[in-house]
Amino acid sequence: MLTVLVVSLLFMQFLKLQWMRRRLPPGPTPYPIFGNLLQMNFRIHHELLKNMAKVYGNVFTLWLSNIPVVVLQGFQAVKEGMTVHAEDVAGRPTCNTFHHLTHGNGVMFSNGHLWKQQRRFGLVTMRKMGVGKKDQEYRLQEEACHLVEYLKKTKGKPLDPTMPVVRAVANVICSVIFGHRFSNDDENFHRLIESVDNITAFGNSISFFVYELFPWLARHFLAAFKEAMSSINFMNTLLAKELENHKKKGKPDENQDFIDYYLDEIDKTKGHADTTYDEENLIQTIFDLFLAGTETTATTLRWALLYMLVYPDVQEKVQKELDAVLGCSHLICYEDRKKLPYTNAVIHEIQRYSNIVLIGLPRQSTKDTELLGFPVPKDTVVLPNIDSVLSDPGKWETPDQFNPGHFLDKDGNFVNREAFLPFSIGHRICMGELLARMELFIVFSTLLQAFTFTLPEGVKEVNTKFVFGSTMKPPPYQLCAIPR
Repeated sequence: MLTVLVVSLLFMQFLKLQWMRRRLPPGPTPYPIFGNLLQMNFRIHHELLKNMAKVYGNVFTLWLSNIPVVVLQGFQAVKEGMTVHAEDVAGRPTCNTFHHLTHGNGVMFSNGHLWKQQRRFGLVTMRKMGVGKKDQEYRLQEEACHLVEYLKKTKGKPLDPTMPVVRAVANVICSVIFGHRFSNDDENFHRLIESVDNITAFGNSISFFVYELFPWLARHFLAAFKEAMSSINFMNTLLAKELENHKKKGKPDENQDFIDYYLDEIDKTKGHADTTYDEENLIQTIFDLFLAGTETTATTLRWALLYMLVYPDVQEKVQKELDAVLGCSHLICYEDRKKLPYTNAVIHEIQRYSNIVLIGLPRQSTKDTELLGFPVPKDTVVLPNIDSVLSDPGKWETPDQFNPGHFLDKDGNFVNREAFLPFSIGHRICMGELLARMELFIVFSTLLQAFTFTLPEGVKEVNTKFVFGSTMKPPPYQLCAIPR
């Protein structure tokens, strides 16, 4: 009798899914409980999406359990889908994981008025703090110099660059938000870096989807979930302590860091009916900035050094340009990119080719809308496939090759490409894009000015196949930093 009941319920859900499919773009048949997760091996993988697009077109629907997800594949679909009705797809899904992560606060996973106010404040404050100008460059130059000094101490011996690079990037964010950096041996700093890694590793993992399907089971028995929650709690505790330290110091004569500006805004808007500025949103916003700003930039720089090992001719050409234009002792600033077209092109190609965020963070339709001729009901998850843009054969001459020429014209001048969208597009474009661009240019150029990077003695080749996750990391590798 129980078997008959279960089969009947599953059959009813199957029929319901088939009925719901009629209102959405085409896609593979979803099944009860899992949707398409079994076909996907519980991962949203770029190769799977590429194959799906061949069958169903550049706008198709996948089902994560009983939740439809509209995927946009290729430059044209992503650009039009994210910009023609930008306001209509500016929401963020409110799934179990995102709720645990943020409780709807902050800037990354919030919605509506709260999101708009927090994002606007973040963008304005970054500008006030001088991001994109010389005022902010000293923080980046300081970290680049600390990294150079650390590598000099290795005296050309083999090392894994992961931790020194991650520490440098994390300290840039610390400097911008807290107004101070951490020493390399600070225990809290190490736990902060580890926590960011644990949280990002949880996203787009099998554990993530198990938690979404069976939250009670995951909470009690899933080690990866418990580890992610422990990391979230640690980060929130550390950020709350930094906030308390700022409050104890009292209001400075002039705002120095992001927390100063935010506390000032809380005071200014106290009593305003529509304000969303409070300490809870402050902690979540700086949490979001850490999560978004540390992992992505550090991973890109790790790929950058790996590619210099794989393509020594590219490394040599960058160094020749740096030497000819700037010399060996020039303190590199962001403005220098205009005089270094080849170096600038190499950094852009590193971002394109490494493509560390295969799938952009999911959006959600805020009302019934239409994407490229397909109806999309309100509250539908929309997934822009960034990988399919950065490797679109219709937009790149050699999409599957590392080729800095993608960003150079016939005279060797740097050219922007409309399909270069590593920071996404539309209303939810990355808030820290300019800081990340500055950081990548200054740190990469400073390192290549100071060192030649080589493979350790006896190592003839290196693995360049990415490690799948929320971001696509390079496999572990070692290099030698030879002072120039």
